[in-house]
Amino acid sequence: MRSFLACIGLFLVPLVAPSTLFPDQAQPMPPGRIEAEKQTNAPMEAPVPPRARTIDMQRVQQEANELAQLSSSVATQIQQINKGQIPKDLGDQLKRIEKLAKHIRGEIFP
Repeated sequence: MRSFLACIGLFLVPLVAPSTLFPDQAQPMPPGRIEAEKQTNAPMEAPVPPRARTIDMQRVQQEANELAQLSSSVATQIQQINKGQIPKDLGDQLKRIEKLAKHIRGEIFP
């Protein structure tokens, strides 16, 4: 019976962690973990305040005037389409209207 207990004891001794057998010996921390601890415990920086955005009102007004002019000319060109004549620059004007509208909207509502 004693030999049986001795055999069990020999198998259980390696399973016990060395740090529990010798608590005065500390395990060294790997360098990556030390750096991670420094970054985790670092104080947080204050968030960057948003920049004050300025709108170039003169440019927006010029683009709005151009947009109004282009949209009025499109109405007359649509009348020509009804008569069977397709204006050559209608597609370019519609693209320009779209571009101006997007830019004005982006300036006013960022």
